[in-house]
Amino acid sequence: MRVAVIGATGTIGRPLVEALARTYDVVGVARSPQPAGGAVSWIAADATDPVAIRGALAGVDVVYHLVHSLGSADFEERDRAAAKAVADGAAEAGAKQIVYLGGLGEEAADLSPHLRSRAETAAILTAGSVPVTTLRAAMIVGPGSAAFETILALVERLPVMICPRWVSVETQPVALADVLEALAGVCGLPAAFGETYDLGGPEVMTYRTMMERTARLRGKHPLLIEVPFLTPRLSSLWLYLVTPASVAVARPLVEGLRIPTVAHDDRIWELVHAHRTTFDESVRAALHTT
Repeated sequence: MRVAVIGATGTIGRPLVEALARTYDVVGVARSPQPAGGAVSWIAADATDPVAIRGALAGVDVVYHLVHSLGSADFEERDRAAAKAVADGAAEAGAKQIVYLGGLGEEAADLSPHLRSRAETAAILTAGSVPVTTLRAAMIVGPGSAAFETILALVERLPVMICPRWVSVETQPVALADVLEALAGVCGLPAAFGETYDLGGPEVMTYRTMMERTARLRGKHPLLIEVPFLTPRLSSLWLYLVTPASVAVARPLVEGLRIPTVAHDDRIWELVHAHRTTFDESVRAALHTT
C-alpha cells in the first residue's frame, strides 16, 4: 500500500513517516523535503498548490494531512486552500482514505481562530469524495510540540508566574508516542473510514496542574498566581517575552486555551490496541529527547 504524508518534516510528520515506512511504501511531502535515499520517497510540494499536490498524490492509497499554517498571518486562508487541494488531489488519485490530525475543542460554540481553522479543515476534507478519518488531539506532549515547549519554557524560566484565568481550564494531554500509534493504527483500516476519534491521555487536569507537575519533574517549584485581568493579547505577549514562541504562534495558541480540550470517548485506543502513556511518563520521555 502506498501512503503519502503531507507535512512530513513536522513535529508529527517526521516520526510518523519513519513508523509507516516499516510497513508501507511511503511518500513524504513537504515544502523542503529530506534528501533522496532510504526507505521513503520525498516530493517537494506546497500543500496550498493544487497542481503540485495532485502530482505528489498520484498512485497513493492513503493520505495523511498534517499541515497547519499557524505562525503565518493568513494561516486560516492557507489552511482552507491546503485542505481543498488535498481533498481534490486524493480524489483524483483514487485514494481510499484521508487521515487528518485536528484538535479537541473544535465543537465549542465560540472558537478561537486557531481552533476554527482546524474545524474548517476537517469540514473541507470531509466534503470531498474520499472517506476521512479525523483524529482530534488535546495538547501533545513531546519534543517540538509548540504548546508543550511553551509550558516547559515557562517552568524553566520563571520562579514566580502571574497566570491568566486559562490555567484553570481542563485539558487531557496526550503523549506524542500515543498519537503516532493512533495515526499509524488507522492507516487503511476500513472500520475507521468516515470516523472521528478523540485523542486524550489517561488523565484530565488543568493547565496549572500540568505546569506544576512538569516543574516537579524538572526539580523546580514555581509559585503560580492567577489573576483575572490578563487578556489573550497580553497573555500572548507575555509568552513571547519568556518562551521561544513567536507572537504569531503564541497568540492563537493562547486564545484556544480558554476552551476545555477533554476527550469525549476512548474508542480509538481499543481500535488500535494501544496502552496510553501517563502524563509524567510522557514528560520524562520528552525531556529525555530534548
